[in-house]
Amino acid sequence: MAERTDLKSLSTEELAAFVTGLGEKAFRAAQLYDWIHVKRVTDLREMSNLSKAFREKLAETATICRLETVREQTSAEDGTKKFLFRLPDGNCIESVWMKYRHGNSVCISSQVGCRQGCAFCASTLGGLVRSLTAAEMLEQIYAVMRQTGERVSNIVVMGIGEPLDNYDALVKFIRMISDDKGQNISQRSITVSTCGLVPEIRRLAEEELSVTLALSLHAVSDEKRRKIMPVANRYRIAELMDACDAYFRKTGRRISFEYALIAGVNDTAEDAAGLSRLAGPRGCHVNLIPVNPVTERGLKEPDRRAVEAFAGRLKAQGVNATIRRELGRDIDGACGQLRRKEGQG
Repeated sequence: MAERTDLKSLSTEELAAFVTGLGEKAFRAAQLYDWIHVKRVTDLREMSNLSKAFREKLAETATICRLETVREQTSAEDGTKKFLFRLPDGNCIESVWMKYRHGNSVCISSQVGCRQGCAFCASTLGGLVRSLTAAEMLEQIYAVMRQTGERVSNIVVMGIGEPLDNYDALVKFIRMISDDKGQNISQRSITVSTCGLVPEIRRLAEEELSVTLALSLHAVSDEKRRKIMPVANRYRIAELMDACDAYFRKTGRRISFEYALIAGVNDTAEDAAGLSRLAGPRGCHVNLIPVNPVTERGLKEPDRRAVEAFAGRLKAQGVNATIRRELGRDIDGACGQLRRKEGQG
């Protein structure tokens, strides 16, 4: 039996080709796209303006990706919700819904597991199983909207996985979630996090997208960065900065730096001075993230006074720095805490 096509992964053009290939009129594709991406329906029986014969034909040849909610946790501290979703093949991922004054934000995963091996992150424990499809990335947002009954205005691709290690699906996802025929979420409200895959940063700069790129920097010397981020064995900080500069020149979008503060590792005055030298001339915003607890890692966050002193040193040098308010920490829903296994986290 031939593998069925996942309709949720098809762009408007691909959907039109699929529909006409079934002998239907091209306008049916627009109807289908609206059901899937605006109304977020996953059951063909609900698509009332499609003929029964067409729906039966679709049922034989196609599927519509839907994630199963295994567990939903709500933070007692801030109302953040963390969802454990089961994918159609049985693998699990996590997504996080956060409520801010300016709107609702969803942090989505891009892979099942991760191959990058960063020392402070739970998502990489067990390595990479596979990358997600564009449909599985979209469906995390649609599922969260179905569960909460609320609109999403901001997206961060900062969950499980390295987004640029799943490049083609990521770019397709961005184009589809921002499509004015679908959810029409502004690309300027989408942030993509990367540990620093230099060739892919340069490639992304050429896509004519307007997303924000967040670089997980976490150290300002190659020697120190190699100890906590294996990717630093491939790409030096100088190469990373060149790629970031190229991204800004091409897109006009300033890079933000993510910096996980680890007690006794990267939190000295010398580290702050080095970070100022990298961020200041580039006008980069720095997100300081006191490292979150991960049982298997054993890394400690600096105390609050040390975190504020580090931020103060950056600000004294004219760097726009904020200490991230970590939402969902009590449900292991904050940075570096997401996992791909049911029963963990």
